[in-house]
Amino acid sequence: MDQIVKFVEPGRQFAKDSIRLVRRCTKPDRKEFQKIAIATAIGFCIMGFIGFFVKLIHIPINNIIVGS
Repeated sequence: MDQIVKFVEPGRQFAKDSIRLVRRCTKPDRKEFQKIAIATAIGFCIMGFIGFFVKLIHIPINNIIVGS
């Protein structure tokens, strides 16, 4: 019986913590949502530009290595 309790207890604790988290969560208001959306869009743009410039730099390097 002790082994069953030892096996079930972590799942029960996880469920209890999950329910507590969901009850405390609230929907963001319009202003908070706009801040999050703008920050996410800026992050996407920055990561896109970084990827573009890395690709732009590696194309000539790759041509030099392969072209030799």
